[in-house]
Amino acid sequence: MHIVLMKFADAGDAAKATLRLEELAGVVPEIRAVEVHLDELNTGVSWDLYLKTTHLDADDLRAYQAHPAHLELGAWLRPLLTSRAVVDYTEA
Repeated sequence: MHIVLMKFADAGDAAKATLRLEELAGVVPEIRAVEVHLDELNTGVSWDLYLKTTHLDADDLRAYQAHPAHLELGAWLRPLLTSRAVVDYTEA
């Protein structure tokens, strides 16, 4: 599993990012499943966007991260973010 939490300089960009992230599943074959959710409470400790992608194994995750569509999206996303947190793990 690949979990990413994102904070945007402009929270309105999170909705645009949601659409673009969901589109990756149809383009990157190493994505087995994708979930994208926007924060609803907007508390002082909230992140704007939650992304979870599922991959067969660590090699698939690396292939996803190196895929041109992922790299293009990352280039668009990075300037919009104020912070990002990532957790990668293998589901038992």
